[in-house]
Amino acid sequence: MENAAIIILFLFVLFTLLGTGVWVGLALMGVAWVGMELFTTRPVGDVMLTTIWSASSSWTLTALPMFIWMGEILYRTRLSEDMFKGLSPWMAGLPGGLVHTNIVGCTVFGAVSGSSAATLTTVGKMSIPELRKRNYPEHLVIGTLAGAATLGLMIPPSLTLIVYGVTVNESITKLFFAGVVPGIILAAMFMGYVAIYSVTSKDWNPDVEEKISFGQKIKNSRFLIPILLLIVVVIGSLYLGYATATEAAAIGVVGALVLAAVQGSLDWKSFVQSLMGATRTSAMIALILAGAAFLSLAMGFTGLPRGLADLISHWDLSRFQLLIVLLVFYIILGCFLDGISSVVLTMAVVEPMVRDAGINLIWFGIFVVVVIEMAQVTPPIGFNLFVLQGMTEHEMGYIAKCAFPMFLLMIIMVFLLIAFPEMAMWLPDNMDKRLN
Repeated sequence: MENAAIIILFLFVLFTLLGTGVWVGLALMGVAWVGMELFTTRPVGDVMLTTIWSASSSWTLTALPMFIWMGEILYRTRLSEDMFKGLSPWMAGLPGGLVHTNIVGCTVFGAVSGSSAATLTTVGKMSIPELRKRNYPEHLVIGTLAGAATLGLMIPPSLTLIVYGVTVNESITKLFFAGVVPGIILAAMFMGYVAIYSVTSKDWNPDVEEKISFGQKIKNSRFLIPILLLIVVVIGSLYLGYATATEAAAIGVVGALVLAAVQGSLDWKSFVQSLMGATRTSAMIALILAGAAFLSLAMGFTGLPRGLADLISHWDLSRFQLLIVLLVFYIILGCFLDGISSVVLTMAVVEPMVRDAGINLIWFGIFVVVVIEMAQVTPPIGFNLFVLQGMTEHEMGYIAKCAFPMFLLMIIMVFLLIAFPEMAMWLPDNMDKRLN
């Protein structure tokens, strides 16, 4: 009963603060402050300052603003136009045609961005006008874009995986590699859905694409070389052990600047805009992490995480049952909070349960990211839905309906991860063997 009263109090304070428009990071600090004042005798100010400084001065966290900046730089280049030129000849001949450029484009850009919003905006501004012009079904164009843009959360370098790794103190590099295979499989599932729809649907009547010779396809592929080279350098330096996640992020920024310089698409104004955009996003995430660290400490003093873990252990749930409970929990939470907030807000409670159940935290990070991907396309706070609404001017309900098949495919992906955990663990385990 005591734990229930503490939970109700914390939730009441949290949603009261969020409801008044207070930033998420400050709302978390407010909840922690109330908890410290009510349940401890320690001087709250000193504890808060120490905790916030410790959370903000993590060396691992320095990878975050660097990867964000890399994505901001690439967003301001001609990358989206070049990707469409390079991808469209290869996609046109597949069942589903150029709709596949949404999925492959998001997968490729997700490998250099790490941000779902940046991936969606970059690929969307490229593909939506072109696919509309060619008479592809509007709901499929929007749905695949909403779903595939979430791959930016899983395909390394993923900002959400960096935040998760810092929160649970796990290797960022291992988490990055754990996301590669599931990310590719999920992209393949999206493409399979498009192919099946194109063959079975009666409303499939896009304009016939002009046939392109194999030689022309190869020639057009030159537009993909810069971004593929950047992916190989960033991810390859991690896999071969030449760079840590932070060093790989710095390499990525330099590579993005070189790419922009070669294209001639980044002037002083857009350079400053990229820097300020990265600064704003990084500051927002850092504030959320600082607030979450303070809240975790406050909850630790109340004994709430341990108490909840003990309570669930008394339910005698199997590993599968616990994961299903957490799946439902994160889907509901994702309706009201963004992915990073969901991770940092819950890990103090969820991590002890997961450890006690013997679940590998690297694998669990991928599980959480897939579920958080669902939150990007579920109303009322699905961020990808808001971005698409601004780009397409459709109603939110229509966009959510378009994205629903992708949501179902992500649920299938969760069950595949549970049934075949080696999907996530094969690359990290092989990386360990390679480095040892």
